[in-house]
Amino acid sequence: MAAALQTFTERGADDTSLKEIARQTKVGISTLYRHFPGRAALLEAVYTDQVAALCRRADELLASASPGAALAAWMRDLVEFGATKHTLTSALAADYGEKDAPVFSSARDDLRAAATALLTRAQQAGAVRPDVQPVDLLRLSHAVAVAAERAADADQAERLLSLMLNGVLTDPADDSRTEY
Repeated sequence: MAAALQTFTERGADDTSLKEIARQTKVGISTLYRHFPGRAALLEAVYTDQVAALCRRADELLASASPGAALAAWMRDLVEFGATKHTLTSALAADYGEKDAPVFSSARDDLRAAATALLTRAQQAGAVRPDVQPVDLLRLSHAVAVAAERAADADQAERLLSLMLNGVLTDPADDSRTEY
Protein backbone atom coordinates (compact mmCIF):
# COMPACT_ATOMS: atom_id res chain seq x y z
CA MET A 1 0.00 0.00 0.00
CA ALA A 2 2.90 2.35 0.73
CA ALA A 3 4.24 1.85 -2.79
CA ALA A 4 0.79 2.40 -4.25
CA LEU A 5 0.34 5.61 -2.26
CA GLN A 6 3.74 6.90 -3.32
CA THR A 7 3.07 6.11 -6.97
CA PHE A 8 -0.44 7.58 -6.87
CA THR A 9 0.96 10.73 -5.27
CA GLU A 10 3.79 11.10 -7.76
CA ARG A 11 2.00 10.13 -10.97
CA GLY A 12 -1.69 10.22 -10.16
CA ALA A 13 -4.01 7.29 -9.65
CA ASP A 14 -5.31 7.46 -13.21
CA ASP A 15 -1.88 6.84 -14.73
CA THR A 16 -0.69 4.02 -12.49
CA SER A 17 -1.12 0.35 -13.36
CA LEU A 18 -1.15 -2.57 -10.94
CA LYS A 19 1.77 -4.07 -12.87
CA GLU A 20 3.80 -0.97 -12.12
CA ILE A 21 3.02 -1.17 -8.40
CA ALA A 22 3.81 -4.89 -8.32
CA ARG A 23 7.13 -4.18 -10.01
CA GLN A 24 7.96 -1.44 -7.47
CA THR A 25 7.20 -3.69 -4.51
CA LYS A 26 9.09 -6.58 -6.12
CA VAL A 27 6.13 -8.95 -5.94
CA GLY A 28 4.41 -10.79 -8.73
CA ILE A 29 1.21 -9.39 -10.16
CA SER A 30 -0.65 -12.49 -8.93
CA THR A 31 0.45 -11.74 -5.35
CA LEU A 32 -0.90 -8.22 -5.69
CA TYR A 33 -4.19 -9.57 -7.10
CA ARG A 34 -4.51 -12.01 -4.18
CA HIS A 35 -4.55 -9.06 -1.79
CA PHE A 36 -6.41 -6.64 -4.06
CA PRO A 37 -8.69 -8.38 -6.56
CA GLY A 38 -8.73 -5.34 -8.81
CA ARG A 39 -7.54 -1.80 -9.27
CA ALA A 40 -10.59 -0.38 -7.47
CA ALA A 41 -9.86 -2.53 -4.40
CA LEU A 42 -6.31 -1.16 -4.17
CA LEU A 43 -7.47 2.43 -4.70
CA GLU A 44 -10.12 2.01 -2.00
CA ALA A 45 -7.64 0.44 0.42
CA VAL A 46 -5.16 3.29 -0.03
CA TYR A 47 -7.91 5.91 0.28
CA THR A 48 -9.46 4.40 3.42
CA ASP A 49 -6.02 3.91 4.96
CA GLN A 50 -5.23 7.59 4.45
CA VAL A 51 -8.56 8.65 5.96
CA ALA A 52 -7.96 6.36 8.95
CA ALA A 53 -4.49 7.89 9.41
CA LEU A 54 -6.00 11.39 9.45
CA CYS A 55 -8.53 10.29 12.07
CA ARG A 56 -5.79 8.72 14.21
CA ARG A 57 -3.80 11.94 13.87
CA ALA A 58 -6.83 13.91 15.09
CA ASP A 59 -7.09 11.63 18.13
CA GLU A 60 -3.39 12.21 18.90
CA LEU A 61 -3.77 15.97 18.53
CA LEU A 62 -6.77 16.05 20.86
CA ALA A 63 -4.33 15.27 23.68
CA SER A 64 -1.96 18.13 22.81
CA ALA A 65 -1.62 21.21 25.00
CA SER A 66 -2.72 23.86 22.51
CA PRO A 67 -6.16 23.32 20.92
CA GLY A 68 -5.53 25.99 18.27
CA ALA A 69 -2.17 24.53 17.29
CA ALA A 70 -3.70 21.04 17.24
CA LEU A 71 -6.40 22.15 14.82
CA ALA A 72 -3.86 23.97 12.65
CA ALA A 73 -1.60 20.90 12.52
CA TRP A 74 -4.52 18.69 11.51
CA MET A 75 -5.55 21.16 8.83
CA ARG A 76 -2.03 20.99 7.42
CA ASP A 77 -2.28 17.19 7.32
CA LEU A 78 -5.70 17.44 5.69
CA VAL A 79 -4.35 19.73 2.95
CA GLU A 80 -1.51 17.27 2.28
CA PHE A 81 -4.05 14.46 2.06
CA GLY A 82 -6.06 16.59 -0.36
CA ALA A 83 -3.21 16.54 -2.85
CA THR A 84 -3.34 12.74 -3.01
CA LYS A 85 -7.07 12.46 -2.42
CA HIS A 86 -7.96 14.30 -5.60
CA THR A 87 -6.51 11.66 -7.92
CA LEU A 88 -7.73 8.80 -5.71
CA THR A 89 -11.31 10.06 -5.58
CA SER A 90 -11.52 10.73 -9.30
CA ALA A 91 -10.11 7.28 -10.08
CA LEU A 92 -12.41 5.60 -7.55
CA ALA A 93 -15.44 7.51 -8.81
CA ALA A 94 -14.60 6.41 -12.35
CA ASP A 95 -14.31 2.79 -11.19
CA TYR A 96 -17.49 2.90 -9.11
CA GLY A 97 -19.35 5.16 -11.51
CA GLU A 98 -20.52 7.50 -8.76
CA LYS A 99 -19.29 10.14 -6.33
CA ASP A 100 -21.61 8.91 -3.56
CA ALA A 101 -20.17 5.41 -3.25
CA PRO A 102 -20.18 4.06 0.34
CA VAL A 103 -16.41 4.53 0.61
CA PHE A 104 -16.85 8.28 0.12
CA SER A 105 -19.74 8.69 2.55
CA SER A 106 -17.90 6.72 5.19
CA ALA A 107 -14.77 8.85 4.70
CA ARG A 108 -16.81 12.07 4.86
CA ASP A 109 -18.43 10.92 8.11
CA ASP A 110 -15.09 9.97 9.66
CA LEU A 111 -13.36 13.20 8.62
CA ARG A 112 -16.29 15.30 9.76
CA ALA A 113 -16.21 13.59 13.18
CA ALA A 114 -12.46 14.24 13.50
CA ALA A 115 -12.87 17.88 12.43
CA THR A 116 -15.78 18.31 14.86
CA ALA A 117 -13.77 16.98 17.81
CA LEU A 118 -10.76 19.22 17.13
CA LEU A 119 -12.88 22.26 16.31
CA THR A 120 -15.10 21.90 19.37
CA ARG A 121 -12.07 21.68 21.64
CA ALA A 122 -10.46 24.72 19.99
CA GLN A 123 -13.68 26.73 20.17
CA GLN A 124 -14.20 25.84 23.83
CA ALA A 125 -10.67 27.11 24.51
CA GLY A 126 -11.46 30.33 22.63
CA ALA A 127 -8.79 29.62 20.03
CA VAL A 128 -11.18 29.48 17.06
CA ARG A 129 -14.04 31.74 16.02
CA PRO A 130 -17.38 30.43 17.30
CA ASP A 131 -19.07 30.69 13.88
CA VAL A 132 -16.72 28.18 12.20
CA GLN A 133 -18.36 24.85 11.36
CA PRO A 134 -16.61 21.49 10.77
CA VAL A 135 -17.73 21.43 7.14
CA ASP A 136 -16.11 24.87 6.69
CA LEU A 137 -12.75 23.39 7.67
CA LEU A 138 -13.15 20.44 5.30
CA ARG A 139 -14.17 22.64 2.37
CA LEU A 140 -11.47 25.23 3.04
CA SER A 141 -8.76 22.56 3.20
CA HIS A 142 -10.07 21.08 -0.04
CA ALA A 143 -10.00 24.50 -1.66
CA VAL A 144 -6.41 25.08 -0.54
CA ALA A 145 -5.35 21.66 -1.88
CA VAL A 146 -7.02 22.24 -5.25
CA ALA A 147 -5.66 25.78 -5.59
CA ALA A 148 -2.14 24.69 -4.65
CA GLU A 149 -2.29 21.76 -7.08
CA ARG A 150 -2.76 24.18 -9.96
CA ALA A 151 -0.12 26.67 -8.77
CA ALA A 152 3.37 26.80 -10.17
CA ASP A 153 4.67 28.02 -6.81
CA ALA A 154 5.59 25.18 -4.42
CA ASP A 155 4.91 27.39 -1.37
CA GLN A 156 1.37 28.26 -2.46
CA ALA A 157 -0.33 25.65 -0.23
CA GLU A 158 1.47 26.88 2.87
CA ARG A 159 0.61 30.52 2.18
CA LEU A 160 -3.03 29.74 1.48
CA LEU A 161 -3.26 27.54 4.57
CA SER A 162 -1.75 30.31 6.68
CA LEU A 163 -4.24 32.84 5.30
CA MET A 164 -7.11 30.45 5.96
CA LEU A 165 -5.96 29.75 9.53
CA ASN A 166 -5.58 33.48 10.19
CA GLY A 167 -9.28 33.79 9.38
CA VAL A 168 -10.27 30.86 11.60
CA LEU A 169 -8.08 31.31 14.68
CA THR A 170 -9.08 34.11 17.04
CA ASP A 171 -5.93 35.67 18.48
CA PRO A 172 -3.11 36.82 16.16
CA ALA A 173 -0.73 36.90 19.13
CA ASP A 174 -1.65 33.39 20.25
CA ASP A 175 1.26 30.94 20.02
CA SER A 176 -0.97 28.45 18.18
CA ARG A 177 -0.42 30.49 15.02
CA THR A 178 3.31 30.05 15.10
CA GLU A 179 3.16 26.31 15.76
CA TYR A 180 1.43 25.40 12.52
